[in-house]
Amino acid sequence: MFDMIIIGGGPAGLTAAVYGRRNGRSVLVIEKSVFGGQIVNTPNVENIPGFAAISGDEFADKLLDQAIGQGAEVVLENVVSAEKENDTFVVKTEEGSAYEGRTLILATGTTHRMLGLPGEEYMIGNGIHFCAVCDGDMYRDKNVVVIGGGNSAFVEANTLVNIAGKLTILQDLPVFTADAKSQETLFSHHNVETHVSARVTGYVTEGGKLTGVTFIENGKSQMIPCDGVFLAVGLIPNNDPFANLASLDSRGYFDADETGVTRTEGVFVAGDCRTKGLRQVATACSDGANAAINASNYLSK
Repeated sequence: MFDMIIIGGGPAGLTAAVYGRRNGRSVLVIEKSVFGGQIVNTPNVENIPGFAAISGDEFADKLLDQAIGQGAEVVLENVVSAEKENDTFVVKTEEGSAYEGRTLILATGTTHRMLGLPGEEYMIGNGIHFCAVCDGDMYRDKNVVVIGGGNSAFVEANTLVNIAGKLTILQDLPVFTADAKSQETLFSHHNVETHVSARVTGYVTEGGKLTGVTFIENGKSQMIPCDGVFLAVGLIPNNDPFANLASLDSRGYFDADETGVTRTEGVFVAGDCRTKGLRQVATACSDGANAAINASNYLSK
């Protein structure tokens, strides 16, 4: 029996673990894939307080080491259900484990959104990618397309622009929405081509290999030859399995404010999975601290 079971090992979940242990609570963190969350895919982060610059992977390692050093237990398993039985939460995983806790913190994060075009799922990892750090070197000196125009897209693009022979970025909105510094950095390179108001309509393949992207820009159909595509078109919250415990908004995010309090006593949410205006490492950590403190206060009652 743990005082706190935290589902999700990103910045929100690991910060919650640190704050839970600092309050003398027993803590279990369950993560399904990689501790640190999506930040591990960012090669250089310059907006985390206390670090002028640090790789996302290094930051994630430091946060994990801190949580474990404080005494938190961690496991790599995929949670499939969480139920409240009287005053106890029972969490079951795909691997067959069952854990019991007195409170539950959902820091479930998000997954990458796809365009839903024919053949897209088949080409994931085989021409279509989400992580420039992981897969960018496959396209050294080749033609690469980034689909998206927000901060996530420009993080990928600023990594790829130093690898690819030519980089094209397609945004379906009339303007790019990434921060000004990210845009300035990318557009300082000579091998960048941009298109706005460009709706991607399909992928071109030959013999099962990606060879191009088709899109409509201002009513005109076009095709760009390319060797690889990196998708950065938004995120989907991983919350559906827990809708029995916490309300979801129209987009599937947990409907909760910064306190993390939900409709179920003893259940708190934290990080990118909840309704909020800004999804950054700093705000995820803030959420984790709030959730852990409020969970600890709940236990004290």
